[in-house]
Amino acid sequence: MGRFVTLVEVGPRDGLQNEPTILSTEAKIAFINRAIDAGIKHIEAVSFVNPKKVPQMADADAVMAGVPRDRGAVYCGLVLNQRGFERAVAAGCDEVLFVTSSTDSFSLRNQGMPVADAIAAWHQVANEAKERGIRASVSISNAFGCPFEGRVPVSRIVEIAAELVKAPIGDLTIPDTIGVAVPPQVIQMWNTLRPVVGDVPLRAHFHNTRNTAIANVYAAVEAGATVVDASIGGIGGCPFAPRATGNVATEDVLYLLQEMGIETGVSLDGLIDAARWLEPQVGHTLAGMVARAGGFPTPRAAAA
Repeated sequence: MGRFVTLVEVGPRDGLQNEPTILSTEAKIAFINRAIDAGIKHIEAVSFVNPKKVPQMADADAVMAGVPRDRGAVYCGLVLNQRGFERAVAAGCDEVLFVTSSTDSFSLRNQGMPVADAIAAWHQVANEAKERGIRASVSISNAFGCPFEGRVPVSRIVEIAAELVKAPIGDLTIPDTIGVAVPPQVIQMWNTLRPVVGDVPLRAHFHNTRNTAIANVYAAVEAGATVVDASIGGIGGCPFAPRATGNVATEDVLYLLQEMGIETGVSLDGLIDAARWLEPQVGHTLAGMVARAGGFPTPRAAAA
């Protein structure tokens, strides 16, 4: 069998949370349906956070009430604490993604607690999720650099990861939240973390703030990543990370993987259609490149 990479569509959550235009609940559900139409089966659909801080996610419960339940998709909700977890369970999420951070400065701004407290909260959520039959994954935001404390050594991520994997865990997401990583750092991160986390899947999550995201996806996949987050059209960013721009575009990642001979089960034409639909919804040109250029060009017939 050939290589297979799972694409996780994070546009409905990580993408829309940083958009100035707040889409209606109906438009968000339509966005999710278009991702499913393209073959995406794992969708980060919503976050259960303070609506005063992230108004784009204020209708998370309504979105989850409206997503299709008969199309084989797994719906993930991001949570920052026990209260968010309870809301995600009540809303019918198949998976929760709990957030920790690499630094106390960011953790205090993002979820109102230092890293040690976030790790303890994760342990509680992870164990309760297992009891309830819900998949629980966790991320270490700003894994390659923090907007408030600067560069983050790999040893710090190893230290946090070693604590996180003591609880039941689905995936461990390694996000470049502010888009500072370059491929050698990604390879080092994967190679250093693998012995620490064992067979826990390391999920790649790259932002394209400095135009390195697609190169970093390549590096992560070559280092063994089998799960990659991406956002249709390249929308996104973090409200709590100054100048952090969008995620790597799902259609750009898919083109890369296809040309590498890696299977995903996702349609490039479907993603391009979704990106073109999304652009007028958010009201600006999207950052993704492949939606503009199309896939590999079909040769034109020679002139007679």
